[in-house]
Amino acid sequence: QVQLVESGGGLVQAGGSLRLSCAASGRSFSNYAMGWFSQVPGKERDIVARISRNGGSAVYADSVKGRFTISRDNAKNTVYLQMNNLKPDDTAVYYCAARRGPYYYTAPEEYGYWGQGTQVTVSS
Repeated sequence: QVQLVESGGGLVQAGGSLRLSCAASGRSFSNYAMGWFSQVPGKERDIVARISRNGGSAVYADSVKGRFTISRDNAKNTVYLQMNNLKPDDTAVYYCAARRGPYYYTAPEEYGYWGQGTQVTVSS
C-alpha cells in the first residue's frame, strides 16, 4: 500500500505559478503510475496529468498542455505538478492518485490510492 499527502496549494493571481507536491509513504513507489486530478464542487474528478512509473512518459489534459508539467522523483517518493500561467478556471481541489502497475489511465476509478487534496485558487 501507499499513503499520499499533497502540499503546495494556495491562492495565486492569474498568470502566476504554483508547484504541487505529493509525498508517498510505503514501499515501492516506483511500482506505481501516478496521476493528478482536479475537482470543483458539484462536478466529477477530472484527470489533469498522469505519469508512468519511471517518469519517462506523461500525458496531459488539453486544458493544461503547455502550462502544467508533471514529474516524479522516485528516490524521494514524490510526484510534482508545476503549474504555470494559471487561470481562474484552474481553481479546484487537486488530488494526487496512485495506481499499482504500468498503466496510467484517465479514469479516477482506476486509481486505488488518493491523497486528501490541496486547494488551488486563482484570482482574476
